[in-house]
Amino acid sequence: MTNVATVAGGCRSDEEDEVRRRELLTGVVVAGATAVVGTGPAAAAPVDLDVALFRLPQAEPMPLPRLVAQIAAARRDYCAAQYARLGQTLPGLIAAATATRDVSTGRAREEADLALARSYVLAAELATKQHCDAAWVAADRALEAARCSGIPVAVGEASRQLAIAMRRSGRSTAAVHLLTREAEDLDASRDHTGAVRTTLLLTGAYSAATGRDRSTALSLLEEAEQETGRHPAVPGLFTVEATRTQVDAYRISVLNALGTPDEAVTVANRLNIGRMATAERRARAWTDVARMWNALGNGKQTFAALRRVEREAPQEVRRPALRALTAGLLYGPTRIEGIREFAARTGALAG
Repeated sequence: MTNVATVAGGCRSDEEDEVRRRELLTGVVVAGATAVVGTGPAAAAPVDLDVALFRLPQAEPMPLPRLVAQIAAARRDYCAAQYARLGQTLPGLIAAATATRDVSTGRAREEADLALARSYVLAAELATKQHCDAAWVAADRALEAARCSGIPVAVGEASRQLAIAMRRSGRSTAAVHLLTREAEDLDASRDHTGAVRTTLLLTGAYSAATGRDRSTALSLLEEAEQETGRHPAVPGLFTVEATRTQVDAYRISVLNALGTPDEAVTVANRLNIGRMATAERRARAWTDVARMWNALGNGKQTFAALRRVEREAPQEVRRPALRALTAGLLYGPTRIEGIREFAARTGALAG
């Protein structure tokens, strides 16, 4: 029978083991690219994650360094908004991570569980982009693997994805409770776990805002902003980084969700989106600016922001939510030069 090592309290006390874990965790993000399992062309048809997660391809175990490097490459695809290529890659990557975990024991199994959790987190993020119910499945599997790994960073990242799935199903209050509970369990004094905590607080603020709980939303946002002042940024650790710029981007999202987009204008004016580290985050920030202007009835500014989204990440403007926003401009009362061509190019033009 396979012997699986356990970790009391989610974190080893031995300093050397902790360093090893940190190296593995960072390696998931920054390791050099190698050949990626199942990589398909960027223009390939989107993968149906609802099917793919229940019918994973056959895969053989692989050495952990190679698996970590492939997850790093997949995460770079997500951060670069290369969603079609990521969708082609993920099923094989998850299958390989599962096979590797299943034949591993002791500490190696914990490290394989971390790799599996990170691959499922990416699947949850992609499913959320696609408005796909598979986000629930991927997030739940990510959290199970993360808890087996015993690594707080992985648990926080997976919990965040599960909370997003809860929020999108209308369970905003439950999502906030999950996020704040997980945040309380993290050591805020350390850079890595402190950054995870900040990310959970930001997602909690937006979740509260979608439930129109203004007091909780603004309180969590303020706490997250204070946390960014206590720790240096941890680059490359998350798809969402714990920085003051990211806090401002979330503030726009929160104020939009609360129905007070006018309060977000001054935030948008000071936000330096170019400072954000990845194309996916820059595109998301411009999306929030577009939603702000749309809520304020300014179609031309909305379109200008959508064009900035396209400039940062062409695949982002083809997402269902942004196609709907584009269609609203196209068929709205204001004549906007260039909107029909943009709608045709991004798949928002009906017929």
